[in-house]
Amino acid sequence: MASQIERVTQALRRCIFSGQLAPGERLVELQWAATLQVSRTPLRIALGELEKQGLLERLPKRGFRVRAFTMEAISDAIDVRGALEGLAAERLAEKGVAAEPLATLQACLTEGRALVEAARADGLRLDAAGWIAMNARFHACLVEAAGNQMLSDALEMVSKTPMAGAASLGLDGALPVLEFALIARAQEDHEDIVRALGRREGSRAASLMREHARRSRDNKQAILLRRQNP
Repeated sequence: MASQIERVTQALRRCIFSGQLAPGERLVELQWAATLQVSRTPLRIALGELEKQGLLERLPKRGFRVRAFTMEAISDAIDVRGALEGLAAERLAEKGVAAEPLATLQACLTEGRALVEAARADGLRLDAAGWIAMNARFHACLVEAAGNQMLSDALEMVSKTPMAGAASLGLDGALPVLEFALIARAQEDHEDIVRALGRREGSRAASLMREHARRSRDNKQAILLRRQNP
């Protein structure tokens, strides 16, 4: 079931990025279940995942439609996310990371290394679902450990912009070389950030988080441009 859900999610994500599914267009479950040759259960789960990523919005009565977004809006939201996450990292470094969140962050690093090495050994084919889930845990743990509810609320609002949240990377295997370069560098960033947190280097941790977000913004721009102009 999990692999089927991921296949459906990736297929719909490609349709959105390519323009086959236009902004404001409603997704008819029966139609897409037939098109993708799946039952409605995995399709509904995939639609819910794309809603979390900000690419779809739930309609008041029933169903989903494609959210409208521009690269400028995405870039602005990611810049704000970087500033907020930078503040979270700075606060966390200054007060010191407790044992439990540190263990979670280190587990994310271990998982990230394994995903990068597996992709390198498999022709740069990335386990996108695994990376996206791990990346979301890493960022969520860092923000939660900072212990600032107002900051968490602000980040939640910003992350509702399509492709702006840590759980929305736009990875679907269509551009393996570019996608692998993105996650390999992101893994390096994660390693540097945890190292700075452990050393209680607040200013460095904040700077690394902002730079991490800037690279995410630039990579998403590159991915969208390549998909729109193959």
